Amino acid sequence: MKPSKKLIVFLIFSVLLISFGYYTYQILYTPNVLVGKQPRPLIIPRGATFKDVQDILHKGDYTQDLISFSFLAKLMDYDEQVKPGRYILTPNLSNLQAIRMLRAGHQEPVNVTFNNVRLIRDLAEKITRNLNMTPEEFEAALIKFAMNNPYGFNKDNVLCMFIPNTYEVYYNATPDDLIKRMYSEFEKFWNEERRSKAEAIGLTPVEVSILASIVQAESVKHDEAPIIAGLYINRLKKDIPLQADPTLVYAVGDFTLKRVLNEHKEVDSPYNTYKYRGLPPGPVNMPEIFALDAVLNYTKSNYLYMCAKEDFSGRHNFTHSYQQHLNNAQRYQRALTREMRIAAQKRNQ
Repeated sequence: MKPSKKLIVFLIFSVLLISFGYYTYQILYTPNVLVGKQPRPLIIPRGATFKDVQDILHKGDYTQDLISFSFLAKLMDYDEQVKPGRYILTPNLSNLQAIRMLRAGHQEPVNVTFNNVRLIRDLAEKITRNLNMTPEEFEAALIKFAMNNPYGFNKDNVLCMFIPNTYEVYYNATPDDLIKRMYSEFEKFWNEERRSKAEAIGLTPVEVSILASIVQAESVKHDEAPIIAGLYINRLKKDIPLQADPTLVYAVGDFTLKRVLNEHKEVDSPYNTYKYRGLPPGPVNMPEIFALDAVLNYTKSNYLYMCAKEDFSGRHNFTHSYQQHLNNAQRYQRALTREMRIAAQKRNQ
């Protein structure tokens, strides 16, 4: 009788052990995440708790068995080590694979792209589009940086630090992290060769950026950008006011302005390059790489004046003669008046 009891106990223990082993194997290694589905991003916001992660997994239908995932996550202390970020979950992950990835913070970077920027608030809207921060948070951090940094940037020129491009950034980057990253990209761009070219012109990298912003606003045709840059550099060297219409538009603050009038030239602003000599205190837009390199590799000439061509091609007539410039301007004005008259006749027909 005693052997039979031992046998029964042994059998019960064996069954329990096998069952426990099988369940343990299932919890650890059986596919449980996105079973039979496509890869999907899992976004865990800053400050998220383990309960928040559970809610995201449940509402997003990521797991077949949330209980087994949660059980193993607690055993692996993931509930105390939640890391925010944007993770790419692939199909048929086991609990063990998914938890190891989330606990280690192995997230996928996101693309951050920005261009066509005039103001800090414009940049804030674009640069935060794929990140876990608001435009307001970034703008506040950038203004704070501009007011206190060892690199010479201020509220007027801080946009010069940003080189328009596409960058890979982690979703959970803080505003301060992002600003540090953008400064490191600024340092990469301004390598020894570019700095040497700027020094040969007599400009700092920030001054190159300010001039490049004016060139960019003037140059619809990229191949004209080095010529326009050379013209403005000639004016700077001769201490002639730049008289750049884009700076006047910026001073007025009306970016829909198509024609600059004499009344606009009376605006009292350091950006009014009709009234004040030299470069304005900051860029009138965020210059792209083509404009920056156009300044650094400007075309040498004796040009001091330019006027839009009368064929409305977007190109310019360049000259060193003021009288020739007046002739060019008169031809353009006649052509513009003619076009306006034709447009008015068409509207009245």
